[in-house]
Amino acid sequence: MRTTSLTIALLAGIVALGGTMARAQDKSSSPSGSQGSTTDLAAFYSTEQGQITPSGAGSFWMQGASIDGAMTFHRGFGFALNLTGEHASRIAPGVGLNEVDFAVGPRYTFRFKSNSKHESRVFGEALVGGARGMSSVFPKSTGLDTHASSFLYQVGGGWDIAITKHIAIRAVEADYVRSYLPNNGGDTQGRIRLGFGVVYHSQKTQ
Repeated sequence: MRTTSLTIALLAGIVALGGTMARAQDKSSSPSGSQGSTTDLAAFYSTEQGQITPSGAGSFWMQGASIDGAMTFHRGFGFALNLTGEHASRIAPGVGLNEVDFAVGPRYTFRFKSNSKHESRVFGEALVGGARGMSSVFPKSTGLDTHASSFLYQVGGGWDIAITKHIAIRAVEADYVRSYLPNNGGDTQGRIRLGFGVVYHSQKTQ
């Protein structure tokens, strides 16, 4: 229930932020940057609250880093990929967890003029990929294992604030992440991943 509430709040926040930026864009008379393809490469700190079982038992925090790349082709539509590695030193007595996630999929980016002369960006995305858990304990039909893999999807978005023509601050990225690593509790994990960092931006005008 708590995860569902957080997911609804996340999506509502992204919609509200997009609406605010859309009104700001309507007030801007400059259409510069509205055409041409763009490429973004981001590196940022990430953290998320994990749970050993979907009921919320065994709550713990993971921390790590993400590398995020995206290409936008036409009217804000494009694709993105994300690679995230995180670590928790203790998810149970004497047990830690390392996890690496990779996902790729479509992204929509809305560009708008900020207080500076450079464009800032709000984006939303839906990615699919895989999760790899390591250096932990995963119950399987054959017994306990120290590693496991599963399908993963993540839905969310973020806000990049332009500092210069090519550099932006990722003020926030928030994603709902769902994976299916074995845990003797339905073999599902749903959590909110938060992150912030820096972005390199390039644009090819038509």
